[in-house]
Amino acid sequence: MPAGAVHVLDDFCATLAVEKGLARATLEAYRSDLILFMRFCAAQKKDWLVVGETDIVAWLWKMRQEGARPATAARRLVTLRQFYKFLLTEGTINADPLAFIDSPKSLRTLPSLLSREEVEALISWNKPNTSAGLRNRAMIELLYSCGLRISELLDLSMNNIDFTDGFLTVRGKGSKERVVPAGESALHLLREYLGYARQALLGKERNHYVFLNVRGKRMSRMGAWKIVHAAALGAGIGKPLSPHTLRHSCATHLLEGGADLRSVQEFLGHADIGTTQVYTHLVSAYLLKMYNECHPLEQ
Repeated sequence: MPAGAVHVLDDFCATLAVEKGLARATLEAYRSDLILFMRFCAAQKKDWLVVGETDIVAWLWKMRQEGARPATAARRLVTLRQFYKFLLTEGTINADPLAFIDSPKSLRTLPSLLSREEVEALISWNKPNTSAGLRNRAMIELLYSCGLRISELLDLSMNNIDFTDGFLTVRGKGSKERVVPAGESALHLLREYLGYARQALLGKERNHYVFLNVRGKRMSRMGAWKIVHAAALGAGIGKPLSPHTLRHSCATHLLEGGADLRSVQEFLGHADIGTTQVYTHLVSAYLLKMYNECHPLEQ
């Protein structure tokens, strides 16, 4: 790491955390991108404070040769843009080396989805005759019903559940809180799980998390991934699947059912509606399929 770079990166990340409320994982991704670029500059015997347009292009070309995905290159370029704008604002540099560089066109990969029948099969596979089975079923139901990120589900605490009005309070990216409606089916499973299964898992431990592992501690991301993966195998679902697939499926099914884009944006906790708009492509594909299958002139 070049001399003085650590302090600059710390200041940059601290500024983004305060001004934009970015999550720690996002800030760490930015830091990693910048460290990669600084190492590239060092290998080229270039000072990262005085790089020019040709140096940025050379880095982009190197990423392409190494097989980096277009989306990865685009994200790293966004990181550089924000970093050098920060340095310009701070008076550390006199000109922005990215001022005349266009962002590469990156094709957004559409997320994997489940049909409504596959979601039902996934939820139903875990039989509620054991504490772990009831927990697994409740976790999968909430991921889909409430469109939760896995971190939001795992950070859910006992005082985040409002059974009276049917809402959950979750903490999303950038520690932003939002209130999410939960359906009757999800609340019913949650009541069942909290009724006896959670206490059986908790044992002598004392914590406020809703979903626990067999040792009574907060369920880990890997543990949640294994639960979803096992349910997919058991339900005979062969497509690539992760906890986030249930969030994607929830959003798409809401739009299919007639929900407007702004409402889905609020529901999912997206800061930018452009993030939500990816689901409209999926809905369009679904509508075209339904049209071709159901319209009398297409029969």
